[in-house]
Amino acid sequence: MSSVDIHPEWAEAISSHASNDATARRLISQLIAVETSALAFCRLLEKWAKGDADPSTPGRREAALRHAADRIETALTGLETPLGNYLLELEPDEAEGRSWFGEPGPAELVDWAPVLQRAGVHASPHRVASAYLELAVLVRALEGLSASVRWEASPNRGSLWAGLFDLRENLIGSALEELRALAA
Repeated sequence: MSSVDIHPEWAEAISSHASNDATARRLISQLIAVETSALAFCRLLEKWAKGDADPSTPGRREAALRHAADRIETALTGLETPLGNYLLELEPDEAEGRSWFGEPGPAELVDWAPVLQRAGVHASPHRVASAYLELAVLVRALEGLSASVRWEASPNRGSLWAGLFDLRENLIGSALEELRALAA
């Protein structure tokens, strides 16, 4: 990676264990797109939960939710290949890693039905809750990975592989399906 490239701190953990710099660059680039679109999706919902009716009409709010879901769906779809390639290259000799990709916390468990109803958005609250949960956990996990890099406690090869494997299983499975339904 060039010294003029600006990346989140978590990217250092991925780069430091890369077998192939091009594979790492593709994964980092796509993970940045996923993180950015996940933050946009979560922040949109969180604004509504706080009573901020932006956009100003229910129709526009519904369109904003569909757009945010479509954006994250596109980013996740684009993550499949680079993540799969990186995992193949990274695969440790021993499957003895501890995943840095955490479980949901109380902050991610939200009943979106009253929020969506108040916003005038006709979307499945269960789908919204499922997608939000997975995306919020992703954002928190990447922030945790950044913190480990800051504290010079980056995960070892096995732990990085385990966390990225969990990321793939959680996001490219059911979360992607929920987002596709919300974007439709």
